[in-house]
Amino acid sequence: MADDQPVVIYPPDEDGGRRVRIDGTILGRAYSVQDVAAFIQTAGLPSFDEMDVVRSTLIDWRGGGPHVWSP
Repeated sequence: MADDQPVVIYPPDEDGGRRVRIDGTILGRAYSVQDVAAFIQTAGLPSFDEMDVVRSTLIDWRGGGPHVWSP
């Protein structure tokens, strides 16, 4: 992970969930772009929405981009 990408979204698991890590801490599993936005909002960026998730360079998408939710 690059230092300028504090958010890591891991590859989807067998249930379609993707672990979400922000600033080195696993916050949980997301099942959609909306879930990722909610994690980022909770982490301190309350105005971050789904379009920001799709476009952001702060996010390191591993195992597929924001439209991949199955293994």
